[in-house]
Amino acid sequence: MTTSDLIIRGGTIVDGTGAAPFEGDVAVSGGVITQVGRVSGKGIEEIDARGQVVTPGFVDIHTHYDGQVTWGDAISPSSLHGVTTVIMGNCGVGFAPCRPADHDRLIRLMEGVEDIPFPVLAEGLPWDWESFPDYLDFLTGREFDTDIGAQLPHAALRVYVMGERGANREDATDADIARMKQLAKDAVLAGALGFSTSRTLNHRTSDGQPTPTLTASETELIGIAEGLKEAGRGVLQFVSDFNDPQKEAAMLRRIVEQSGRPLSVSLAQADVAPEGWRLLLGAIEQAVADGLPMRAQVAARPVGVLLGLELTLNPFSAHPAYQAIAALPFEKRLEMLRNPEFREKLLAEEPSTDHPFLRVMLRSFGKMFQLSDPVDYEPGPERTLEHMAQRRGVSPQAVALDLMLERNGRGMLYLPFLNYSQGTLEPVRAMMESAATLPGLSDGGAHVGMICDGSFTTTMLTHWVRDRTRGPKLPIEFLVRRQARDTAHWMGLTDRGVIAPGLKADLNVIDLANLKLHLPDVDYDLPAGGRRLMQRASGYTATILNGVVTHRDGTPTGARPGRLIRGAQQPASAAIAAE
Repeated sequence: MTTSDLIIRGGTIVDGTGAAPFEGDVAVSGGVITQVGRVSGKGIEEIDARGQVVTPGFVDIHTHYDGQVTWGDAISPSSLHGVTTVIMGNCGVGFAPCRPADHDRLIRLMEGVEDIPFPVLAEGLPWDWESFPDYLDFLTGREFDTDIGAQLPHAALRVYVMGERGANREDATDADIARMKQLAKDAVLAGALGFSTSRTLNHRTSDGQPTPTLTASETELIGIAEGLKEAGRGVLQFVSDFNDPQKEAAMLRRIVEQSGRPLSVSLAQADVAPEGWRLLLGAIEQAVADGLPMRAQVAARPVGVLLGLELTLNPFSAHPAYQAIAALPFEKRLEMLRNPEFREKLLAEEPSTDHPFLRVMLRSFGKMFQLSDPVDYEPGPERTLEHMAQRRGVSPQAVALDLMLERNGRGMLYLPFLNYSQGTLEPVRAMMESAATLPGLSDGGAHVGMICDGSFTTTMLTHWVRDRTRGPKLPIEFLVRRQARDTAHWMGLTDRGVIAPGLKADLNVIDLANLKLHLPDVDYDLPAGGRRLMQRASGYTATILNGVVTHRDGTPTGARPGRLIRGAQQPASAAIAAE
């Protein structure tokens, strides 16, 4: 009788192929799935999965753990939500290649783009590398609770090759482009999974300068993509403002046509053009129909800012009275905000700023919600602060202050700024259902004081499979396939994402009936005592990486079987027969 390292017994298997769920066992040995179906042998460890769902480990292709992986080994929050593989280096930002003189420049860019504070990065980054292959070599010696994959970031590459000219967004010369092309080729041959860039004004350094890649020419982008073409591997990841959607989409298509490399681009609904996403999605769907490897990365819920007294922003951040107390210790600030005289002064003020987000968005009470338990990312209009204020007969500002003072000053407000223009997630459902999209955009590891979307994978299951009431749900087999096999295969990782013999034993055992997203809270566990938003979940009975249980009942076991992925990965060569 065969003895396996681990057997998961009697679960409802959602295998990642999109096939209907079925009841069965999963046997694991040597970090690989050996049997699926009815397993007669014994396991050194066995998990009773009766009444629970067994899925492949989830693959998150859009994260920003580029700094965190250099000082930490827990890839949280993603690893708390069934994710067993993360891909970082998105949006053109990262920390390699980099000369010592440019360390602070890249830190300021990451601080501005991804809201990771300068002191955290300055203290945390060891900078034991210069080239991108050096960075990969450094990470190869580290161990994690997920596997990690890296992409070459355009901003770092451009500054490395062009220096101040690159940072100032000057046009690249032919020599510059040739050098970037060669370095991109070298990076993917060393194990980078792709190349990323940003073409959005939303991405700025912490001192207000646009990202170095904002206006990079098509010639430059094609030149770099051809480096990947010569290497015969690697994907391209873009984010853009799409100010001229047809022109930009046509350029992206030409890059794919000339390089042959797969390209994905961020897609979301924006308030300024609530139907604009349809044009871009249509262009990508046409490209897919024409046989081109293009996808739009889409989110599972609104992309929203969390506002609170412990966070980066709140509705009073630009009020003079609040600015006068903003540097006080947290408890002293709460004391002031509870003082009737100070409160009256604060509520009577207007924001003192010309910044459109601080002046307008932070006062958009008709789109602002309380984030409460149970967490609901598709709230109805009756739950806006504006409606709450009308019911209470007070101002929305007063409601905002009261709600943030709840939970000992840790109450949070939720301001969706993408994917919720019409107060419904129906556009998100349409995006998710398209064959030309992939789930992404969680930004795990970034926006540590404003956004906490590393839990998208749990939202897939709780909201879209089980709980949604304001529109149709989606089948679990569809969503699991999208978040496991489809994302893995897009990155060239065909060794994972499906529960089948011979594939990596990256698995989840999930108590779907009791799966629950908790309210985000704030941890102070970053270097230099830095703060970050953290969202946990209950209902993940076990998360298994490379055959090792990394999380049990939502709690980390301390196991670190995760490693850096260097290049595309194929299934184990040994043929293992399914029973």
